[in-house]
Amino acid sequence: MVHVGLTLAVALAASSSAVNLAQRLGYDADTRLLIVHADDVGLSHGVNRATAQAAAVGPVSSFSVMAPAPWLPEIAANCRRHPEWDVGVHLTLTSEWRGIRWGSVASADDVPGLLDEHGYMHQDIVSVALRATPEEVERELRAQIDRVISLGIEPTHLDTHMGAVFARAEFFEVYYRLGVEYGIPVMMPNPTAGAIARAREEGYPIDDQYLDIARNGPLPLIDELITEVPDGPLDARVRHYHDVIRALRPGVTQLIVHLATGGEETRAITNAWRNRYNDFRIFSDPDTTRFLEEQNVKLIGWRDLHVLMPE
Repeated sequence: MVHVGLTLAVALAASSSAVNLAQRLGYDADTRLLIVHADDVGLSHGVNRATAQAAAVGPVSSFSVMAPAPWLPEIAANCRRHPEWDVGVHLTLTSEWRGIRWGSVASADDVPGLLDEHGYMHQDIVSVALRATPEEVERELRAQIDRVISLGIEPTHLDTHMGAVFARAEFFEVYYRLGVEYGIPVMMPNPTAGAIARAREEGYPIDDQYLDIARNGPLPLIDELITEVPDGPLDARVRHYHDVIRALRPGVTQLIVHLATGGEETRAITNAWRNRYNDFRIFSDPDTTRFLEEQNVKLIGWRDLHVLMPE
C-alpha cells in the first residue's frame, strides 16, 4: 500500500463531471472558478506573516491553520481581527520537519498510535497508516477542530496536511463524517473511473467504502485539485503558475500554495524555503491578480461552497 502526501487526491482529481460545481453554484458551465489556498498556516511566524499579507492584498482566497503547530495563537488572533478571511482547519497527523516538531492536540494517552517514541507525531504517512487506529484519528481530528473553534475561528472547511486522511479508507470516513457533523465542506476532488484506475495501479487503498462516501455523501466536491508546480527560480515559477492558470478547466479548481517569508526562521525549518518565499512573492503581487483577471478566472473561497451544504 502506498501513502505519499496529496498524490492520492491529485490522482483522483477528475475532469469536470456532467454538471460541474460552477453550474451548481449558479455560474455558466464554462466558468473557471479558482480557490487559491495557502497551507501550513500556524507553522511559523514567517508563514503567518506571509499568509496574512497575501490574504490582505493578493489573490490568496483561502487558507487553513494547523492546530498542533506552535504559531497557531498568533494567526488565530489575526483571524479574529479579520472575520472576512476564509479559514479552514489543516488537519494534521504528521510532524515531518526536523527542526520543529509537535505532538497531538488530544491527550497522548488517547492517541498513542499517532505518536513516536519521543512523543511527537510521526514524520511520515506510512507510520500513521500502520500504527494509528481510526478511533485515534477521530479523537485527534476532533480535538484539532475544537481547538481552532475555541480560538475564535469559524472554519470554512477541512483539509489535510500531507494528505494523511487519504492513507486509509477508514481515515477518510472519519474526515468526511466530521465535515458533515460540523457542517462544513471537506477538501476532496471529484473522482472518475479513469483517475481511480490510475490510483489503484499505484497501490492506493481505494475501495468501495471510499468511493461510496465520496460519490454519494452530501458534501460538495471540487472539480480539480492542483498541489504543486516544479521547483525553480522566481521567473520560472511565475511561468509555471501562469501555465496552470491558462489551462484551468471549467468548474471549481483549488490551487494549493505554500507561503513564507525568506528569513532565517523559514530557512531553518525547511529546505524548500525558497519555493515558499517565491510563492509568497508571487501571490502577494498585484500582477498575479491582474493575470487572473486577464484570463477571466474568478476567485472564490470555501465559504462560497456553503450554499451547497445540506441543511
